[in-house]
Amino acid sequence: MKERLVSLDAFRGITIAGMILVNNPGSWGYVYGPLGHAKWHGWTPTDLIFPFFLFIVGVAMSFALSRPLDEPEVRKKLYIKIIRRTLIIYGLGLFMAAYPKFNFSTLRLVGVLPRIAICYCIAAFIALNTKPKGQALIAAGLLFLYWAMMTLIPVPGFGAGDLSVQGNFAAFIDNKLLHGHMWKKTWDPEGFVSTIPAIATTLLGLLTGHFLRSGLDKKEIAGWLFTGGWIAILVGLAWDIVFPINKALWTSSYVIFTAGAALQFLGFCYWLIDVKGHRAWAKPALIYGMNAITVFFLSGMVVKTMIWIKMDGDGGKQITLYTWIYQNLFVPWAGPMNGSLAFAVTTVLFWFGMMAVLYHKKIFIKI
Repeated sequence: MKERLVSLDAFRGITIAGMILVNNPGSWGYVYGPLGHAKWHGWTPTDLIFPFFLFIVGVAMSFALSRPLDEPEVRKKLYIKIIRRTLIIYGLGLFMAAYPKFNFSTLRLVGVLPRIAICYCIAAFIALNTKPKGQALIAAGLLFLYWAMMTLIPVPGFGAGDLSVQGNFAAFIDNKLLHGHMWKKTWDPEGFVSTIPAIATTLLGLLTGHFLRSGLDKKEIAGWLFTGGWIAILVGLAWDIVFPINKALWTSSYVIFTAGAALQFLGFCYWLIDVKGHRAWAKPALIYGMNAITVFFLSGMVVKTMIWIKMDGDGGKQITLYTWIYQNLFVPWAGPMNGSLAFAVTTVLFWFGMMAVLYHKKIFIKI
């Protein structure tokens, strides 16, 4: 990659800041609607964040793998790098899930970082062995395969096409493969089966990266990003009629719809930064975006530590340090709801400060 695409770094930074914001309310009992996930079918702004990140992984992959790969030694080094990065990201995810009790009998084997690792690995191998047309066909194939699996294969006791929490095909298979190692007792929003369409999300980002590198005029690229985004959104909404948009199931309609939203958001950043040259506003986003995985991992570890530490609450009742800070430093002046939001915003600002130190010291932790 000869030059970093600043708009992509800004998009990544905004996305990871949004992820930290929605993951850290003062209390999960007090969360404004847009900052929470849809209960099942449907979507909220929060449901756009994770697919945005996977989409960005795909876009960045196009630039990272753009050099000639004719020499076997070069390909071998890339394969080793991909596998190494996959194992590190997956390992970080397992460590986060295990910390601080390290109870391996119930350790969650999937999650946000494991899904990123799996999608990155498979999409990278596809990128190294296929051309853009093949990548597009594979992405489409994965989406239609998942749709067929979820709607045509009968689940014992529920039949075919049941998309309820308990009766869907993905939950049935995940429960067989991951029983006792999931987020919930019988299902997981980042399970193995729903990772199939998530790979397609990454491949759609990869295809977008190819387009950004096409050599077209920047204004024309921005225009096509917006146009493609609207088309994808409309296709996703149309597919939603028969295969509902659902983040927990990562339905095919959800993939197309969120890819369209990602194209719109990337198009906005690209137009403002790369076409118009307005970069000053994006500096905070760049600070977050240059160490995205690092800040996600560290923020999660700090939260788990704060939950592990117990404090004396009202009436001598034991509460977590996390809850104690919320109740004593935010609720008194902002109330339960706005105090919960203020806690989340403060968390975003705190980690911005930490990442700003790394940014100004030019410390970029590459995984």
